Amino acid sequence: MQLPHEEILETLRVGDTLLVDDGKLRLTVAKSGDGFVECVVDVGGAISNRKGVNTPSVVLPISPLTPKDRADLAFALTQPIDWVALSFVQRPEDIVELRSLVAESPRPDVRVMAKLEKPAAVEDGALEAIVDLCDGIMVARGDLGVEMNPEDVPIIQKKIVSCCRDRGKPVVVATQMLESMIESPTPTRAECSDIATAIYDGADAVMLSAESAAGLYPEESVTMQRRVISRVESDAGYRLLNDAYSKTSTIQQTSTDAITSAARMVAATIAAKCLVVFTTMGTTVRRASKGRPGVPILALTQSEDTARALALSWGVYPKVMTFDDDIFAEVLFKVVDEGKKASLLKDDADVAVVTAGLPWGTPGASNVLRVVSAAGPDQWPDVLCSPDTEECESL
Repeated sequence: MQLPHEEILETLRVGDTLLVDDGKLRLTVAKSGDGFVECVVDVGGAISNRKGVNTPSVVLPISPLTPKDRADLAFALTQPIDWVALSFVQRPEDIVELRSLVAESPRPDVRVMAKLEKPAAVEDGALEAIVDLCDGIMVARGDLGVEMNPEDVPIIQKKIVSCCRDRGKPVVVATQMLESMIESPTPTRAECSDIATAIYDGADAVMLSAESAAGLYPEESVTMQRRVISRVESDAGYRLLNDAYSKTSTIQQTSTDAITSAARMVAATIAAKCLVVFTTMGTTVRRASKGRPGVPILALTQSEDTARALALSWGVYPKVMTFDDDIFAEVLFKVVDEGKKASLLKDDADVAVVTAGLPWGTPGASNVLRVVSAAGPDQWPDVLCSPDTEECESL
């Protein structure tokens, strides 16, 4: 059997497994030598052109980037893109290599995502290192299910999602979410349960693949996925899980985490309509999103790149707004306007919990918490005053 990389042939040993065409064909290496391997066909079938070959039993000592990948990446990094994703990541070194190419490109601030679909990438130590090096993670369950036993995939999915959430990194669960809807206008009940499980686990996003790319019912597939998401997030049990997570998750001893945690509790106590978070690079917003506050997060940033990248984080509505030279009291008027434009603030009695870092432009800083009503930062409607307060004064 001829394979495209000499390194693959040098790595394979007698007894190793080869999977062809997403595991439809299974082969076992019976003999290996200089530039070749001979295999026994365990599960046979037709092989057509351009089908993938998986090697679940070995870690390949090769770059995950082929020459064509490098050429495609070089072109992509001249375009106004937000993310680049690397498939078949095996080691943290793979992400380091990708980041070095991005750093040397015209778009050094592009976010990097790893698609996790190799067993080596989800081993203890490797997973944490890869997540720390990335801006986001995708659980690519299709190839992950080829490389690993199917019964292991749900456990690995939970492990990856938990690792990402603990670190405040957005995580996408993808592939075969509504597989039957490629050819059917309705899903199986098990598929709906699968989507719900990913949401209960804490995924930031769930992604359709062939259902919307090549299926017969793309619109129905998207509609169904949205229905499942909305139903789960309105469930009281979902809120209880997130409240329990927030109480037990590790909180860093920084002003940012303290303010973010306090803002979440204040929002729940006073039934705020939204959290408003000022951010430079998106760090503070991702920390707020990690806690799943139960209300939308209006992320205000001066960077269009940051705003677009934050669209992937759970519950975040990013907006670009200038506020460099404004004092905080004046900026709060803009906050109210943006909240109304986003239909998050409507009645004068609606309130938003605002967090910010002063001075402006300090990445990762959050040291101010303010409650503002839709009536304006200089107003406090009577209906919001404490019942035992005789007189309510304007702020």
